[in-house]
Amino acid sequence: MQYGIWENVYFAERLMSKTRLVFLLILILILIVAAALWVHHVNSAPPEVAFARVARETLVSTLPTNGKVEPFEWAAVRAERAGTVDKVAVQRGQQVAAGALIAELDARDVRAEVASARAGLAKAQAEQETLAAGGTAAARVEIDNELDRNRLELKSAQRNLDSLKRLAEKQAATQQDVAEASQRVQALQEAIQALERKRAALVGASDRAAAEAAVKEAQATLDQAEAQIERSRIPSPVAGVVYDLAVRQGSYANVGDLVASVGNLRRLRVRVFVDEPELGRVAVGMPVTVTWDALPGRRWTGSIEKTATQVVTMGTRQVGEVVSTMFNPDLTLVPGTNVNAEITSQVVQNALTIPKEAIRSENGQVGVYVLQGDHVEWRPIAVGASSITRAVVTSGLKDGDRVALRTEVPLHNGDRVRALPTGGSR
Repeated sequence: MQYGIWENVYFAERLMSKTRLVFLLILILILIVAAALWVHHVNSAPPEVAFARVARETLVSTLPTNGKVEPFEWAAVRAERAGTVDKVAVQRGQQVAAGALIAELDARDVRAEVASARAGLAKAQAEQETLAAGGTAAARVEIDNELDRNRLELKSAQRNLDSLKRLAEKQAATQQDVAEASQRVQALQEAIQALERKRAALVGASDRAAAEAAVKEAQATLDQAEAQIERSRIPSPVAGVVYDLAVRQGSYANVGDLVASVGNLRRLRVRVFVDEPELGRVAVGMPVTVTWDALPGRRWTGSIEKTATQVVTMGTRQVGEVVSTMFNPDLTLVPGTNVNAEITSQVVQNALTIPKEAIRSENGQVGVYVLQGDHVEWRPIAVGASSITRAVVTSGLKDGDRVALRTEVPLHNGDRVRALPTGGSR
C-alpha cells in the first residue's frame, strides 16, 4: 500500500516522540539511582562530632538568678489625716533628716475649726468662773442688797428691843411692846437666813460639775482641732534618702495613704529568688554579686544573710526568697529595682572539668562519650560542683581525655565518628 508524503511525515513524528519519552524515562531512572547511591553513601559515612578536652582549672560554682532591691532600713511616710496636698517639700533622691517636712496638707478648714474650738472653750471657762463666783452678777447684787437692808433693819430692831426691855424694867414700857419688838427682830433674822440660803442656792454642786465638764469638752475639742493642724504637716520619721515619692501638689491623700518612702540607701537588702531544686546549695555567708541592666558594667557585692524559710509561686517558678545584704556607698543602686544576682556556692581548685553539654544520662547512668581512635566509648562519670557552663568530674575521666559534645545524631558505644574541634564543623 502506498502512503502519501503527509502520512510519512506523521508516522516519523510519532516515532520521534516515543523515542524522546523513552529517553526521558531513562534519564529520570538514572537520577533516582544516583540519588539513592548518594543517600546510601551519606548515611554510611561516620557522623561529624565536636569534642572537648578534659581540662584542669579553678572552677567557681555559681547560681545565677534574679532578685529585688530594698533598703536595709526604711520607713513608710503616710498621711495621718485626709486632705489635699498643699505643698511637697522634697524631691525624689533627696537626703532628709528625721522630722524634716516631706509634705503639707491644706489646713484652712482645720484652722477654722481651731478658731471655733477656742471660742467655745472661752465661753465654757467664763460660765465656770461665773458659777464659781456664786452665780450671775445681777442675781448676786439683788440678794446682797436685800441682805444689807435687812441687816441694817435688824440692828435697828435689836436696839429698839434692848431699849424697850430697859423701859419695861422701869415700868415705862409694856410687855406687849417688848414682845412685838422681839418678834420684829426674829422676823428679820429669819429673812436674813432665807436670803443667805437663796444666795448659796444660786450655784449647786451639779451646776459646778456641769460647768467643769463643759470646759473639759471644749478643751478636748480644741486639742483635737490643733492635732489636726499638726497632722497637716507630714514629717519624715527617720533620716535617710527619699527614694519613693507617691504624691504631688494638688493630689488628694486619704488617711493611711503612702506619701513617701525614706531609707538608708548606703546599705541595701536584696531578696534573691532561688529555684526550689537549688535551695540546698545556698548557705548563710555565701558571696552574692548583683548587676543591674540599667548600669552595665557595675557590680555590687555582698553575702547571704538569711536562707529561705518557705517556697512560693512566682509566675511559672517555685522559688525561695534568700535575703542578702550589700553596701551601696555611692547610692547608685535604687530600691525597688529588679537585678541579676549570682551566688557563689563553691570554689574548687585544680579540678578536672568538662563542658556541661558533654554530659549525658542514659539508662539511669550519668556519663560521657570519650574519643578512642576513630570511635567513641561510653564512660560513666561522677559529677561534683558546676558553674554555668562547666562541671567538675570527680571520677571516670583523666586529664587530656576528649569528650563528645551534643550532636543531632544519636551516639552509641562503639560508633565510628569523625572528630571536629570543640564546637566546630567541616
